[in-house]
Amino acid sequence: MAIITLTTDFGYKDHFVGAVKGAILGNLPDVTIVDISHAINPFNIQECAYILKNAYRSFPVGTVHVVGVDSEWSPENQHIVVQVDGHYFVSANSGVISLITSEVKPEKVVEINLPNTEPGSFPVLNIFVQVACHIARGGKLEIIGRSFDELKELREFEPRIINNGKSISGNVIYIDNYGNVVTNIQKGLFEAYRNGRDYEIIARTTKISKVHHSYNGIINYSLDRSQRMGPGDALALFNSAGYIELAIYKSDLNSVGGASSLLGLNYRDTVTINFL
Repeated sequence: MAIITLTTDFGYKDHFVGAVKGAILGNLPDVTIVDISHAINPFNIQECAYILKNAYRSFPVGTVHVVGVDSEWSPENQHIVVQVDGHYFVSANSGVISLITSEVKPEKVVEINLPNTEPGSFPVLNIFVQVACHIARGGKLEIIGRSFDELKELREFEPRIINNGKSISGNVIYIDNYGNVVTNIQKGLFEAYRNGRDYEIIARTTKISKVHHSYNGIINYSLDRSQRMGPGDALALFNSAGYIELAIYKSDLNSVGGASSLLGLNYRDTVTINFL
């Protein structure tokens, strides 16, 4: 069964998502279309890359992923297809695939070159749909493009090792629906430099001295309820994607607030880990 996923910053108010789905079904009536997200913040490539990286592995090999974020063609933002880890990504060359290709070498990359088409202002509909349906039918990449070797990488938010290896300086790369704040510091990097030392995570005025493996790891169930940490307390954990995440236990972003609002953290803000 052919599967095509959609990840865009289109939102749900406008006609864009419906038009893309309708065009896909017009080409492949039996295809399964899955929405990964249409709530990416406009033009936020890093946010899109994080969501896509952590969603695509749950799909069967051979799935085609259409990426509609900052997709308008330019000489510096070419339209490409990347075959990597058994999946196909139809996207602009914006760096959005680089979080995946940094860990898994691409099997094939082509620059899209369809005859008698112009990119226009809605390339996801006019170009990406045709390409995705071609691949989903089992078509070869060589038919829709030529080999390409200039994949962009997202280097802007790589964590830095500073202070002679005594600190890691990272950034906020994603804020989820709960207001939890995801940094670009991965568990492997953290453990490699920790080397058994104590540490302190600093996010503005908040300091946290332990990273948990689950949200309720903050609770010491051997203590009386009146003495435990719990709802409203700040914590750090390795999230399911392996990144250090800051959260407020059982907070509600829409009422009392989440880590992003209560800790005063926004996209790109700095989070530092000092090893003691």
